[in-house]
Amino acid sequence: MRLKNQVAIITGAGSGIGRVTALAFAREGAKVVVADWSEAGGAETIKLVKKPSSAKATEDKPKGQAIFVKVDVSKSSEVEQMVKQCLAEYGQVDILFNNAGIVKMGALHETTEADWDQVINVNLKGVFLCSKAVIPQMLKQGRGKIVNTASIAGLVGFDKIGPYCASKGGIIALTREMAVEYGPKKINVNCIAPGVIKTAMTKDMLNDPATAQGFAASTPYPRLGEGEDIAMAAVYLASVEADFVTGEVLVVDGGWTAR
Repeated sequence: MRLKNQVAIITGAGSGIGRVTALAFAREGAKVVVADWSEAGGAETIKLVKKPSSAKATEDKPKGQAIFVKVDVSKSSEVEQMVKQCLAEYGQVDILFNNAGIVKMGALHETTEADWDQVINVNLKGVFLCSKAVIPQMLKQGRGKIVNTASIAGLVGFDKIGPYCASKGGIIALTREMAVEYGPKKINVNCIAPGVIKTAMTKDMLNDPATAQGFAASTPYPRLGEGEDIAMAAVYLASVEADFVTGEVLVVDGGWTAR
């Protein structure tokens, strides 16, 4: 169990990549804080985490441990309360997976200021606020792992998602800054840049045959990504196996950006 006795906060854990990662972390022995704005989504993730991996939980295959915290990652007061609840329940925080994110579609010149602010506030400001809230505890503990969800949209251009591209590029830059600043304190900060992953966020796009065909044609590996692909990358970056890895952008895109 690669994350045994670790405590992990996962934002955006009520669905998609966050939910799959919560399950993966729990399988690897972590106690998980399922953080999401959706109470229904969070409750479903908790149910899945606590479901034993066999008909009867055993010492080798125990039920996962998790709590749900309702949070809007763009609001500092809610983020601070999230960390307080984590510490009250588990007494430590070893891993932060900054995964919460949203996207707004549309031409840049037609994007409203409100839509721009919402995407930047959730995707980029949220990473700042959550990291700011957990770092003091990680400094006290003498180590920690922060993993941020960026995107290949922070590395290459994508049509009609300007605020999203800007937020993900910002996450990559912030990841590198944090790695340099906190590396001497044994806090590793890395990010994952997923390609096109089959989630609720991409469902509408993938339901369009032409768009789905275009995505498939741009991906050398003969399938699109699954949430588990990102979850296992997060497990690696959160584990001791990645102790000497910091400031990196782990691209998980089936070869999209290799062209």
